[in-house]
Amino acid sequence: MIRRAACFAVFLSAAPTAHAASTFAFIGTAKAVNQQNVLYEELHRVTGACTNAGFEPAAHTVEYQKGPDNGRFAFKTLQYDEDPRRPSVDFRQPDFGERLEIRYPDSNYLTIDWQPPSDSRRSFRVRYDNRLVVDAGFDHFVRANWPAVKAGESLSFQFLAPTRGDHYGFVLEPAPAAKMDADVVVQIRPTSLVLRFLVDPIILGYNQSGALTHYQGLTNIRANGDTNYTADIRYRIIQYPDCDLTF
Repeated sequence: MIRRAACFAVFLSAAPTAHAASTFAFIGTAKAVNQQNVLYEELHRVTGACTNAGFEPAAHTVEYQKGPDNGRFAFKTLQYDEDPRRPSVDFRQPDFGERLEIRYPDSNYLTIDWQPPSDSRRSFRVRYDNRLVVDAGFDHFVRANWPAVKAGESLSFQFLAPTRGDHYGFVLEPAPAAKMDADVVVQIRPTSLVLRFLVDPIILGYNQSGALTHYQGLTNIRANGDTNYTADIRYRIIQYPDCDLTF
């Protein structure tokens, strides 16, 4: 990991200096749940602006690598053009021939273009409202509601399931702290009784600054052509922006 951090520091230093004061960068190490073998690493770099309200993201890149000596096997780019909770998404896993794009052609509908592994391309047009959270937008949803989250309140929202072409009711609520060693521990779970039998909660850990430090649950990285990894991911902060993360 020392070598990985050094390489990532070079990656950051190569970025335009105009963004140095508004960059948030961190590394995630994903392991199988209750196991020690490393599945992959995530290199995150979020650029944005420091405002009176706090850090507002503009763009987010993620590179997925098997280890420090291996090139990336998947990558994701997100653009926060309209709302931090609903980024546009371009995600690719070339080893499986998979690509997923989420766009917002107007204020009421989003489009999903998904090329799954070994199957025909699928497209969806989905109506949504202001309750919708998409992909990594959950992280900004947590920080935008930071006082309520720390106070242990439960927050309802809609979460996009892009490969199903629909969104479903979820709740963000306190989780048992014993499940994770973090300053603030919450979970995201579906509100539908049927979905609760099918979908396990995602457990999230944050530090006092509002930075994500732990993630446990289903990921978007494939173990094979049919299933995705369920992983325990620990995040290490490389660079904070020069302003508060939370609003």
